[in-house]
Amino acid sequence: MDVSHILDSLNEQQRNAVASPAHNLLVLAGAGSGKTRVLVHRVAWLIEAENVSPFAILAVTFTNKAAREMRGRIEELVSQSYGGMWVGTFHGLAHRLLRSHWQEAGLPEDFHILDADDQLRLIKRLCKSMRIDEERWPAKQCQWYINAQKDEGLRADNIEHFNDDYTKTMLEVYKAYEEACDRGGMIDFGEILLRAHELWLNNPQILQHYQKRFQYILVDEFQDTNTIQYAWLRVLAGADNQLMVVGDDDQSIYGWRGARIENIQSFNTDFADADIVRLEQNYRSTSTILNAANKLIANNQGRLGKNLWTEGGEGEQISLYEAFNEQDEARFIVDRLQDWSNGGNRRSDAAVLYRSNAQSRELEDALLRVGMPYRIYGGHRFYERLEIKNALSYLRLLINRHDDTAVERIINVPVRGIGGRTIETVRQVAREHNCSLWQACVECVNQSLLTARAANSVLAFLQLIDDMAKACSELELHEKAEYVIQHSGLIGHHEKEGGEKARARIENLDELVTATSSFDEPNIEEEIDLKSNTLLAAFLDQASLDAGDTQADETDDAVQLMTLHSAKGLEFQLVFLAGMEEGLFPHKMSMDNLAGLEEERRLCYVGITRAKNKLYLSHAESRRMHGDVNLCRPSRFIKEIPKELIDEIRLKTTINRTAPAFGQNGKSLGKSFSKEAEVPDTEISLGQRVAHGKFGEGVVLNYEGTGSNARVQVNFDAVGSKWLVLSYAKLEVLN
Repeated sequence: MDVSHILDSLNEQQRNAVASPAHNLLVLAGAGSGKTRVLVHRVAWLIEAENVSPFAILAVTFTNKAAREMRGRIEELVSQSYGGMWVGTFHGLAHRLLRSHWQEAGLPEDFHILDADDQLRLIKRLCKSMRIDEERWPAKQCQWYINAQKDEGLRADNIEHFNDDYTKTMLEVYKAYEEACDRGGMIDFGEILLRAHELWLNNPQILQHYQKRFQYILVDEFQDTNTIQYAWLRVLAGADNQLMVVGDDDQSIYGWRGARIENIQSFNTDFADADIVRLEQNYRSTSTILNAANKLIANNQGRLGKNLWTEGGEGEQISLYEAFNEQDEARFIVDRLQDWSNGGNRRSDAAVLYRSNAQSRELEDALLRVGMPYRIYGGHRFYERLEIKNALSYLRLLINRHDDTAVERIINVPVRGIGGRTIETVRQVAREHNCSLWQACVECVNQSLLTARAANSVLAFLQLIDDMAKACSELELHEKAEYVIQHSGLIGHHEKEGGEKARARIENLDELVTATSSFDEPNIEEEIDLKSNTLLAAFLDQASLDAGDTQADETDDAVQLMTLHSAKGLEFQLVFLAGMEEGLFPHKMSMDNLAGLEEERRLCYVGITRAKNKLYLSHAESRRMHGDVNLCRPSRFIKEIPKELIDEIRLKTTINRTAPAFGQNGKSLGKSFSKEAEVPDTEISLGQRVAHGKFGEGVVLNYEGTGSNARVQVNFDAVGSKWLVLSYAKLEVLN
């Protein structure tokens, strides 16, 4: 049989991997080097060139979408359909095993899978029956602990508590949870793999059967495997089967969810006869972008080593923009996106990537301002995020206790012992008395319509809102937001979720404070008392309007916004990496240890290699975080890219070093402006000192529009940043 068609379209490195005679093989596949192509052609080669039965091949991917794509491409290449071929995710294949061997796995035939919500509900019920303090040991934390142990292949009986209170409590819940699952014939996602691994270990005859059957095992995205996945693979591979793994140690970015980079780094030790083939020819990016990525990642230690290259052109230099602040950064990015779109390019070919979810707010505001469609990839818009909705509900109740939607949302968030039955009683009273839920709560307490415990919990909620409203009455808008977020218990509530998700939620709440601190409503008369609830009401209205501007439909041509973690596996003609600052990227939570810092660098490598033709990096000299203006240092990752690859952009409104600008409390921001940085058709320039009748003296940071209708952002020494309309503001130029 002529099999030349399988190899003809491949480059030399790809052919070496596809036709390798090695018993075990590690394919180190760089970004954009065609790894999926190699996997598909390897399967076709085994079937057509080496006469391997397709049913002797097991191919493992990380997503169902990737599995479907691989199967389709294999069938297209060999011009035949193999319905019974085992191509799927770790969980999908392990589940298939358990369905076939439910009895040997110790499961009932009709076992069912718990999703994450069902699992959490079960853990909550168990904690309640065990009288475990929900405040101290939240169910979400127990869920996180149980799943983490299963990913490590550990049962409750395998773990020592050493009299540690936390571990002791978690193990009690873990044991009770295992017993409840066994009684109910239920398994969760972590259990699928753990139980399938134990199936091998406890049933040698079953293991032997599958080892004989699957003599060729292929694994995609190997750098993302966790402990139990690798253990499952190693047992199945045994000593005789061929194992080919494809991955990139430089793209291992999921350590926070259990992925172990050590798996790919130690593969050649665990399989001593393994060969390595490096796929280094890139088919995606320009050589400038690849050289930047290579130089950056070379700073990581312990790499298996590879160097991306391309036969394509050198391309443009990487553009670096130093913004004055986050608004300037967002405006610059949106201006470039408008240029891109006006040049006849598709908006969906452009992406803005950021390290922290909270960074999207400023970018969303800037895009909404110019009416450019955008889509948050794999996530919600800022004002639609759960933690933001919770915080806004508390703020809404400060000015309107009869907001039923807000009451219903947060009456038991954080958990305060107000269960479903209590809420239903309150709803019933509201219906009968034709009153708000707040009034119904008061009525339920006064008329003793609830149990003593429920009444106390409802009363505590009512008192909390009243106390916060009183405490906030003399605070400015951003101080109100900060006070409510702190004293509502939302920070602690979300912290208990643990992991990256908890960190993102806290950062979003911080960003909400930042949003309130820079909020200005030009339709409100200038004389308004900044401590009144009028400004709060205006902010809440604006938040609702922003949330109401729905994202672009899937079919719309829209700019893509996403976190760097979400960007893996994607590619775009035009890419922006925003917020390239120390503490933001690399993230401050990952800078204390080498492993964390190196994962951040790999994340930057992933971001850079998403760009095909043009890459922009941006950072801000100052960034408002948690209501305060912070001076920022450029990310070390910028400095790790050779200068000759970078073009530093200097706009008319950018800096020269002539006159210092001063920020809040008179501190120098180390920034100055050129004389050309004038607000059009006015006598005001960026960096100029001005005085305002109410806010005092400050420096002009930013502007929108022209003439008397222009809005300027002024950082006042006493009250921080404010946006003002020039025709109303009556600013006095001081120099």
